[in-house]
Order: sequence, then C-alpha cells, then structure tokens
Amino acid sequence: MVSSEGPADLRHVDWGIAVPGGLAGRERAGRGATPSRGQAGRAVSPRARRWARDIEEIVGVTPHSRRVTIGWRHLQPDGPASWNRAAVDRCDRTLDAWLSAGLRPNLSLVYLDLPGWLDDAGGWLRRETALRFADFAAEMGRRFGDRVDRWFTFRNLMTPSLADRVAGMAPPGRGAGLAGLPAVHHVLLGHGLAMRALRSAGVDGEVGCGTALIAAYAATGDPYDGLAAERLESWSTRLFLDPLLYGEYLVPESGVPFMETLGCVRPGDLETIAQPQDFLGLIWSGPMRATAPENLPRVLPALGCFEAMNQVNRLLVRLGFAVVPFEDVPTTSYGWPVIPEALADALAAVKRIYGDRLPPVHLTDSGIGDLDAGESGRAGARRRQVRSACLGWLHAIMAEGADVRGYEYAPVIEDLDWKLRYTRLYGLAVPDTHPVRLPRPPHDWVATGVFDPPPPAGPGAATPQRDGTIRLLRTR
Repeated sequence: MVSSEGPADLRHVDWGIAVPGGLAGRERAGRGATPSRGQAGRAVSPRARRWARDIEEIVGVTPHSRRVTIGWRHLQPDGPASWNRAAVDRCDRTLDAWLSAGLRPNLSLVYLDLPGWLDDAGGWLRRETALRFADFAAEMGRRFGDRVDRWFTFRNLMTPSLADRVAGMAPPGRGAGLAGLPAVHHVLLGHGLAMRALRSAGVDGEVGCGTALIAAYAATGDPYDGLAAERLESWSTRLFLDPLLYGEYLVPESGVPFMETLGCVRPGDLETIAQPQDFLGLIWSGPMRATAPENLPRVLPALGCFEAMNQVNRLLVRLGFAVVPFEDVPTTSYGWPVIPEALADALAAVKRIYGDRLPPVHLTDSGIGDLDAGESGRAGARRRQVRSACLGWLHAIMAEGADVRGYEYAPVIEDLDWKLRYTRLYGLAVPDTHPVRLPRPPHDWVATGVFDPPPPAGPGAATPQRDGTIRLLRTR
C-alpha cells in the first residue's frame, strides 16, 4: 500500500466528500496519535493535493477520505500460502501515515487484477477464485481491520465479470459472451464470502461493495426502444443488484432463470450473496441512449467515428438492445454527453425498484466527461457549473428519500487508460453549443453540509421521472 506516486500495491486513488450521517461524524479511539510506522508527510502526494484544491473549488468542500484498491497480486504473488512481506509492511506504513494526516482510508479489496496463479487458472470463471478471495479478505481484515473506515469487497462488481469475461473489454479480448456469465455469479459469491470473512475478522469499519450505476434512455419514442432501454438497465444494474438485494437473479419472460441453467449456482449461494450490507457503492460514468436492434440502422450514422460503438453493438444486440449517440445535448470534446440530471435520474430509478431494500448509498462520480477540462478558464468554469448542477439534482432526489451518505468525485487521471480506450465510443455526436439545463445549485449544502431543500428551479426544471419497471426481465 503506497501513496499515489509509489509502487502499485494500492491503486486507483480517489478523494471522497462524505455526506453528514455517515462515518464522517464518527471518531475512533486512538486516532490522531503519532503512527508507529511511516511518516505523515508521504500520505498526501502533490497530485492528490492539486486534486483536493480542485474539488474544493468545484463543490466548496475539502476532501478528507482516501479510497484505494489494494494490490492482491502484489501481496500474494506466488500462491495462497505466500505473502510478500515488504508489500504488507508498505500497507501498514501507508495506512498509519494517512490516519496521522487526518485522512479516512476506504479500502477496496480488488478491482481488475488477480494474482497470476489465479488468473492463469481461469480467474472468476472458476468458483475456486471466490473461495480464495474470501481467504484474502479474512487476512486483510485481521491485519488492517482497526484502521479502515469502509471496506469495499469489490470496487466495481461489473468490471471483473461482465466487462471482462462477458464483453471482453478489460482486458480486451477475453469476452466469451453469454458463456462468460458464470464469472458474474462467482464475483457476487466472492463478495458475499468476503463480507462474511471481514465481519468474522472483527473489522471496525462498514462493509459493502461497489457496482455501476447506469441511466438508460430510449433513443426514440418507439415502444421497442423503450424496451431496449429497460433491457440495458437489466443487463447492467439489475443483473447485480437483484441478487444482492432480492436474493435472486432476473428471470426472463420464458420463466427459466438463465443463471441457474449454467450450473454455477449452488444451494445457499444466493443467501450468501444477499447478506445485508452496511452501504452500497454506485459508480457513475454517464448516461446511455438505447435502441432496439432493428432500429439501429436508422439512428446510428454509418460513419467511421462510430466504428467502436458498432463493435460493441455486435455483442449487445444479442441481449436485445444497442447503444447510440445522444442528439441535441451538449457533449465534451470527447463526445460524452453532458446531462447533469442523469445521475439523479438513475438513482431515482434504482430507489423506485428496490425501495427499503436499498442500503445507504455512496456515489462515485468518475468524471469521464471532464477529460478535456482544465483547472481554470472557460473549461474549468464549465466543469464547475456542470458539477454544481449535478449536485443540485442529486440533492433533490435525496429530499425525496434517497439515503446518500457520500459523494466522491474521482480524479480525471484515474483509470485514464480505460477512459482513453473507450472515450470515443460515442463519437462527436453534436457540437458543444447547447445550454446546460440547470436547477439552482444548493450552495448551502456544498459549503456547510446542511441539507435544506433546494429552491424551486423554475418552469420546466422539475426532477425528471422515469418508469423503473422491467417488462422483459422480471424478478417475480
């Protein structure tokens, strides 16, 4: 475990802004003492300080938490019985340094990379990986359980399963289509087993996981495009949240649970997966526009800049939908749509589907639409305006009952290789000339942490509503 400038034992460093009501208000005995290992001066790198100033300029709050992903492959490089003692010692020193600097560590146990001895044997396609992951979680809980505020079993459940083994996106080329779906179940099972292991180890912090939050919009008014948008949400968000929160997988209209036909689900698995979580991390990148496969030639221009999107759609059409660029909305120079209300819109849909089953939420905004924005000048002002609008819409959803405990704005540089690889997915859909639709930003919230309802935003600025019903894929 190192700072953002050192070896990659801890990676993907984020800054977090905690919302009142969560761990931000809790102090543990013994914090603030001089650490026994390491020095606080290494806890905050120059890059992290620059980003902290940037966040403060955007939302008016100084970040105080540090979220990282521990390097499993660095800590257990040669097998389940081998530990890299030097890497473990670096983890100790870095955690102590962060605590001394007043930072609250949030630790993810895995993101993309597995130890080579597991990945070479099939990785998450094999049930054995979930069992070894639970063993790893138990050891991490035993070693660091008194110094971590929040444990993420997975930073993003979707990435090592759906994105890797099904779609072949990260790393590229390993996708097996529907034959890769056992990886989804094994990742979920690994999460449940790891939660049990962490709690058995007596960790002090909260325990949960992270997954992607998707807002899908129909490309046209065609009812089949509406069904395509629902399918997109089902195969992204609900594929993971239904077993986590309902304890069962989506059931197609045929009535046959597709996951259970693959032979990977065993008795007791879903009970393990659906253990109550202290929180749910939802990772937001941006909205998507969906169309029915038969409508694809009509709504997707046959231009070279959309070739990456066409390649993705060759897989997606087998699931009953395709993705296309937005029209008549502003975009960044990388083509990502700028729709400030979309994050709140997606969260509202999740809240309507799961109701009281939804745990307290911690949001991570990946900032993928901000790759082209500088820290000053016109680009910086526009980015601050969009972020303020995003928080305004989010505040409105919270006023309606969404229990959001934290908002993290991830650095632009995080996952840069991933962002640059897929940032041209949407192409340059429209010129960046249309005004951004804004509610009045809740400056009292972002400046002081006080939750007061935002003033009326004026005609036409009501909180958008969407139908969260899944028609083609149901849970009951």
